[in-house]
Amino acid sequence: MQTCLSVVSKGYGVLRAPGKVLVAGFATFSLTLSGAMAEPLTLLAVGDSLTQGYGLPPEDGLVPQLESWLNAHGAEVTVINAGVSGDTTSGGRARLSWSLTPEVDAVMIELGGNDMLRGQPPEQARANLDAMLAEVTAKGLPVALVGLAVPGNYGADYQMKFNAIWPELGATYEAVVVENLLAPIAAKTPEERASAGLMQADGIHPSAAGVKLVVEALGPKVLEVLAQANPAR
Repeated sequence: MQTCLSVVSKGYGVLRAPGKVLVAGFATFSLTLSGAMAEPLTLLAVGDSLTQGYGLPPEDGLVPQLESWLNAHGAEVTVINAGVSGDTTSGGRARLSWSLTPEVDAVMIELGGNDMLRGQPPEQARANLDAMLAEVTAKGLPVALVGLAVPGNYGADYQMKFNAIWPELGATYEAVVVENLLAPIAAKTPEERASAGLMQADGIHPSAAGVKLVVEALGPKVLEVLAQANPAR
């Protein structure tokens, strides 16, 4: 079977052929694939309430919106929701091993927010995330490390140590890093956030519209991770 694809775009795409991944991003390209067959992937999303979809109908949470976005941008992928509301990096570390089932091709880790809210030491969160990344990469799985920005009211030293976790561990393990999951919402003024209804009433969790905004920024990063996946592993 001969499959031809010609694209002129400034978008993203993931194509799969046996033993080959082709990623297009912000480029003009023309490809011809011989015998190309779509090869589905499985992404494990480990996280807290932001991943789990707290306060939202199931279809409006981060995982279903992310899966829809990825499939719409050419990645045939199933995203497993391993988000647990209230979970810390300690909880994520404890349950990671049994979550890494054989069908998992890539992993996204979104944890640390509850560690901050509880005032837990940055060193503890770093150690837990370090162990999780080591376990994932030891299995040959590509990984995205997704964090949150620490507000200044925690103190400059605490803020600096926590915010350094994501880029530094990301560099150590060659992970795709998103330093602040909620950055697209934080970039809006309070008035803009309110008028667009981007947050739930608790002021902590995004609404369905807020999740959509987050996914538009997160999706391209996750495509980078999926491009590294090897389903024949």
